[in-house]
Amino acid sequence: MLPDPRLAQLLGTALRPDEPARAVVVGFPCDEGVRRNGGRPGAADGPAAIRAALGRLTPDALDPDRFGDVVTRTRDLGDVAPSGDLEADQRRLGALLAPHLAAGAFGIVLGGGHETAYGHFLARAALGRPVRVLNWDAHADVRELRDGRAHSGSPFRQMLEHPAGLCERYVVAGLQPHSVAHAHLEYVRDHGAAHFRQELAGPADVDAIVAEARPTLVSFDLDAVDRAHAPGVSAPAADGLSVAVWLRAAFLAGRTSDVRSVDVVELSPPHDRDGQTAALAALTVWQLLRGLATRGDG
Repeated sequence: MLPDPRLAQLLGTALRPDEPARAVVVGFPCDEGVRRNGGRPGAADGPAAIRAALGRLTPDALDPDRFGDVVTRTRDLGDVAPSGDLEADQRRLGALLAPHLAAGAFGIVLGGGHETAYGHFLARAALGRPVRVLNWDAHADVRELRDGRAHSGSPFRQMLEHPAGLCERYVVAGLQPHSVAHAHLEYVRDHGAAHFRQELAGPADVDAIVAEARPTLVSFDLDAVDRAHAPGVSAPAADGLSVAVWLRAAFLAGRTSDVRSVDVVELSPPHDRDGQTAALAALTVWQLLRGLATRGDG
């Protein structure tokens, strides 16, 4: 290994072209759903900013061999180029990711607005297996469609109402009481569980939620994090989660054997401050990889 390696130098270097990957990364540079939901656009620039910040990080200094093995066996699939048709692009994301999940790869999807999550789900639905969803978010994102069209506030309702009925449970953690309609809270509770930001005092609370949710798909909306640490998102949170709680959630998503894919969404680089939120998004992915490297540990 290089004396001072960076992830950009290591990514995928141990893979032959026809070899299945340990993990795959795909970008969804789209914020049409944010626009439809009345949010501030900019999340379309998220995947490029996350990749740039992630590429500058080093492997885990405390466990370089196992971390390096994961990174060198991770394949970047590139981006789903936006066509202007959000629903078609979500289907294209699902179609691109599904074969890699079927082959056993761990999926990491970089958004984009939270409409990314529904395309991510379509990849899982294509496999025909039940999906249990955990969403780290300040919002429930179970709003109704707008004039029959998807948006960044609707992906988890779409999952729960997908015709195949494969979304068997939905848990959301990090909710803000001033950002969730009571009707939407009741909808979530009818299909799973809701945890408010006030319930998440420290990393131990994250462990309890993950154990309860038993997720197979995890979504990370950066607007769940306090705006002091994540200003560059579509909808900043004035009283959001701590970084310690957030990164523990990312580590556990990588480490938990039932979790097969994740997404990291709502980074909006035009609204960031000195790359602060991009750095947090990159560290979120780094913690996912660190967790994946420790799967199977007692």
